Parts: sequence; structure tokens; C-alpha cells
Amino acid sequence: MIKIAVLGAGRIGRIHGRNAANHPDARLVAVADPHDPSAQELAAATGAEVASLDAVVERADVDAILICTPTTTHADLIERGARAGKAVFCEKPVDLSSSRIEACLSVVEKAGSLLMIGFNRRFDPNFASLRRRLAEGEVGEVELVTILSRDPGPPPVSYIATSGGLFRDMMIHDLDMARFLLLGDEPVEVHAVGSALVDPAIGKAGDVDTAAVLLKTAKGRIVQISNSRRATYGYDQRVEVHGSKGMIRAGNIHRTTVEVANAAGITADPVQDFFLERYADAYRAELDSFLAAVKNRSPCEPTGRDGLMAQRLADAATESAKSGRPVRL
Repeated sequence: MIKIAVLGAGRIGRIHGRNAANHPDARLVAVADPHDPSAQELAAATGAEVASLDAVVERADVDAILICTPTTTHADLIERGARAGKAVFCEKPVDLSSSRIEACLSVVEKAGSLLMIGFNRRFDPNFASLRRRLAEGEVGEVELVTILSRDPGPPPVSYIATSGGLFRDMMIHDLDMARFLLLGDEPVEVHAVGSALVDPAIGKAGDVDTAAVLLKTAKGRIVQISNSRRATYGYDQRVEVHGSKGMIRAGNIHRTTVEVANAAGITADPVQDFFLERYADAYRAELDSFLAAVKNRSPCEPTGRDGLMAQRLADAATESAKSGRPVRL
């Protein structure tokens, strides 16, 4: 039985904490959060105890830590966990600075600890199936990848100030998905554009809420990514890959599969509302993968290097959007 501590009892911490508490190979022993009511609520719901964030990482009765705290704390907590001999799962990103990520990964490598980064979309059953079929050559050589990711609405402007910007906060998931689907052919050129079309306050805060990125790989393959902080029809998450033998795609998931056909046309229920329900299965599969690696002492993905590579792409996209020029990696 793998004994787990969750660091951070906010929205994402509650997801991982409940999944850990319900996992047959794990036991959630501790929840730590500076906001005591949040920690108390999650602990009561899962049968764990409330612990001090400063002390729980080094506790002897903790085998693995799940880092769900604010981004600015991630790298320090990863290093502390690695030095304490814990297996570490950390929500994306490791840090908003690529150089800080590099330093953090050096500590992890020296300690010999297991580190997995929370790019949950890799574990979505639909995207995972698509990727397996790509690897099996079902549509031949990958030529063109299209990724659409649009939120139902923008976050508060107060969040924008600490998020690192759309490319580092929101699109970083899509940049990782691009690498995941390119099967090892790394992007070498990034061209990004962005505008504040949804909320003028986001533009005043120095960020964008509508963006597109073109990636070009070493072999000439092209990726198109489209992001928006507004989708009036729900949480829009689609992927399409065109290859030398055909095309494969994964579409949105609707609230139900019910359709109505009549003289007015064919209608369906809206797509799911937001990431918590859209990726519920992905979060469970992600934890399964992490715990299997801990149990079997085997490598896991996404790795810390995957986190670094996605961050470098996000940095390049941010630079390109500001300069108006493509950025070579």
C-alpha cells in the first residue's frame, strides 16, 4: 500500500486527493494546505489527517507526494521531496522559468527520485487511443496536427497576474499534446499570435485571451494550435492528425449521447462544461500510471524533461507573440 500526502487542497488537490483515497493500491495519509478550512474539508472527506506543509514532505510514513500547490512553490517542493526520497507527482508547470526547471531537474536526477508531471490530457482515453493508433501507423506518417482548446469563459484578472500568461498557463497543455502526438519529432520553430478579444481587462493586464500557434518540426511537420478563453457552447477540446494514409481525430464529449432529428434539423446536447468533468477519467488514469511506476520502481511519463520542453515552447510562443516574429529553438 503506497502512502500518499497531498500538498494543496484546492480544486485540483481535491481531485487527486479523492482519487488517491479511493485507489486500491494507495492510502491517503495526510493533507497539507496553509488554508486550514480547505485542508480540513478534504481530510474529512477522505479519512486522512491534516498535516503541516513544512513537515509532511519529510514524514517517514509518506511514500509519495502529490504537489497541487500554487506554481511558485512547485520547484522547491519537488526538490524537497526528491531529497527526502519520495516519489513526486507535480501538477504542471514545474516553474514559470525554464532555467529554474533545469536546476530543479538536476536535483531530482542527483537524488534518483521518481518525478511525474501532471499533463493529464495524455491520459484522456480518447487522446490516448488516438496516439496509440498513430504509433501503430494507422494513418501513415504524421504531416499536420491540429489542436483546438477553448475554455467556456476567462479566469478572473487577479489570476492572470500570476499565471505566466496564456501560453504558459493554458496552451502549455496543448504544446505538450503536440509533442505527444509528434512521436519524437521535436518542434524547432514557433510562430505565435495573440489578442485580447474576450476581456479587455486581460489585455490591460498584459496578457491575451485568444491565440494561435504554428509549430514546425525538424522533419517539416506542422502543428496548428488554437486557444480561446471563450466558447459559448462549452469546453471545446478537439484533436485532428492528418497523415500520409489518412486522417484521425478525437472530438468533444457531450453531456449525453441523445440526438433529436426533426424538420428543423438534428440537435444534440451541449458539450461538457469544463475540465473537471471532461478529464475526470484522465485524472484517474494519470494517478494509476504514477502509482504503478512507484509500485514497480519503473520509469513514468510525462517526465520532468517533458515539463521542461513544454515550458520552452511556451516561452518561445510568448516571445514570438510579442515580437511578431518566429522563434527558432
